Amino acid sequence: MDSKLILTFFISLLHFSHSVLGLEKSLESVPDLEKLMYTSIDGYPCVRLLNLTAEIGCSNPGRAKVVAPVVRFNSVDNLTESSALLVSLSDFEGLFTRLSKDSNYAKHVAGVLVEAGSGKQLKGYSPDKLFPQSEFAPYRNQDYVWNPSGSEVMWKAYNFPIFLLSDDATLALGKVATKNENKKKSYIMDVAEFDLEMQTTKSGTHDSESCLREGTCLPLGGYSVLSALPPLNVSSSQKSKPIILAITSMDSASFFRDKSLGADSPISGLISLLAAVDALSGLSGLDDFPKQLVFISFTGEAWGYLGSRRFLFDLDQHGGGIDGLDLSMLEMVLEIGSVGRSSNHDVKTFFVHSEATSMTNKTLNALKYAQDSLKNDNIKISMANTANPGLPPSSLMTFLNKVELD
Repeated sequence: MDSKLILTFFISLLHFSHSVLGLEKSLESVPDLEKLMYTSIDGYPCVRLLNLTAEIGCSNPGRAKVVAPVVRFNSVDNLTESSALLVSLSDFEGLFTRLSKDSNYAKHVAGVLVEAGSGKQLKGYSPDKLFPQSEFAPYRNQDYVWNPSGSEVMWKAYNFPIFLLSDDATLALGKVATKNENKKKSYIMDVAEFDLEMQTTKSGTHDSESCLREGTCLPLGGYSVLSALPPLNVSSSQKSKPIILAITSMDSASFFRDKSLGADSPISGLISLLAAVDALSGLSGLDDFPKQLVFISFTGEAWGYLGSRRFLFDLDQHGGGIDGLDLSMLEMVLEIGSVGRSSNHDVKTFFVHSEATSMTNKTLNALKYAQDSLKNDNIKISMANTANPGLPPSSLMTFLNKVELD
């Protein structure tokens, strides 16, 4: 079995309860009482992920619900009781630094509620590793720092729930935290209740093999999308043309499931590839073009390059709905990575990373022509520093590893 990360099934309910002492509102049923006592909160959970040997991500410490008073992270120096911390995005990095260095503080954290905000508040911060997916690098220097802002927080396991709140939930929990701060000497507190029970925890399945066997989790990934210009002719007896393969990733890894802060970075490559396909599809005479153009958007690349590895596996097995493609005819693979606007607006240079092949100069020349067509001196295209150990973390690593194995 591949070392895939597994996304567990989860039941995620988050609400906070109020004291109803002193309220004279008539109650006619238990649901009426629940509506009065509890307010449901919308958010995006950090979930538990598994592979064959380890767990990462978040879950409740056991089967029981987690109930704790809501307090602001920047309002308390020390925690003396179990607490649900309300933290801003700008303090997100500081919180995890504190948790990693102060075990006495960490043991009182029952849950973390992260306020909504923009990715600008996380400028210069990354939850990924210094060298993301270094184990797939086709070179030995796996200690190279490709991601200087990497903190690795998304690759660790946390035995308490963490939620990124919606805008409305941020306002509601802010009022709760303020209310609790004003009642420090009172025994009445508004609390957050995390009804978040991971099925893997419930079943005692703490690795991907056992949870798949018990049916308590699902594999990550989905469907990659392939298209070609001109369309692939499976029934043709003519000799196959050399293939130029243009690829990109359709998703990215995120600390919070279904809410990727900074998603405009990886999605910029997909948008660029779609724009190129749209422009080329309007040209006439594509059947006479000496090359076969193939475009692929891979899924699951942030989790062990699942999409590209599966694509090459299917090519070897001559299956997976990709008839008409011959790996031996693959002449060049061009990957479009993050080409969005830099957070540092003074940086306007796009870097080309390439292996030393005869196609490198031709590719760079083509990109230079594209740069000239923009008629904009603010954007520059340059080859990456030759001091780099090789390609940065990318799907191209999968193809290079395939070439080395063959």
